[in-house]
Amino acid sequence: MTLPVNTLELNTFSIVARCERSGELGVAVASAVPAVGSICPYLLPGVGAVSTQSWVNPYLAIDLLAAMQAGAPARAALDAVLASDAEAALRQLGVIGLQGAGAAFTGNGCTPWRGHLSGADFAVQGNMLLGEATLLAMRQAWLADPAAALAERLLTALEAGDRAGGDLRGKQSAAVKTVGAEAYASVDLRVDEHPEPVDELRRIWRVAQRQLLPFVQGMPRRAGAARSLPASVTALLLRPSAQRGELP
Repeated sequence: MTLPVNTLELNTFSIVARCERSGELGVAVASAVPAVGSICPYLLPGVGAVSTQSWVNPYLAIDLLAAMQAGAPARAALDAVLASDAEAALRQLGVIGLQGAGAAFTGNGCTPWRGHLSGADFAVQGNMLLGEATLLAMRQAWLADPAAALAERLLTALEAGDRAGGDLRGKQSAAVKTVGAEAYASVDLRVDEHPEPVDELRRIWRVAQRQLLPFVQGMPRRAGAARSLPASVTALLLRPSAQRGELP
């Protein structure tokens, strides 16, 4: 098969999901190429979250979110953008909106093992994997603790996929990103090049929970005043090097 020009093959496993309690949307993704978080996840607050994979076409994600913003459900928007792509057989996408079930597509030109699973509030997808066990483990991990924060559930699902086999070629990068009601991300963490990227993402998440999340939660909001930062958070911001040394 002739490969398309100006696209990049990312053999990847990912999850797109929605928190039914908070209304947050998110993506977690890992791959054996560098900086997967810069290419695959696309999120639009108040609209949806997409992971575009395999022979990546960023415009599918961009146009899909635009269609959803105009009122199309996730499945219909996904079908519409794929119908406009002459190389759809090489694409893999997962998408979730503020309402409705997750939706996914895996073209028959994606590298085996390839596939996807979806449910009421998520979709998991991957290609060039060791096998279906990766996606089954991710689904089980996602469903295991609905009360957990969205970023925590996404990372737990990514860890489960990693332990179950992950990418056939190995490991290199991972990312997790979530959005809520604001125009900026509530969580946006990346490991761009590391021998154990999912493990490193977990370490960074532990640091972010103490040093970053309280700061983000106190930032200005469109509706209402921002919360004041507690003195303990202000102290962390003044001495980040020392605080990193105190973290487990």
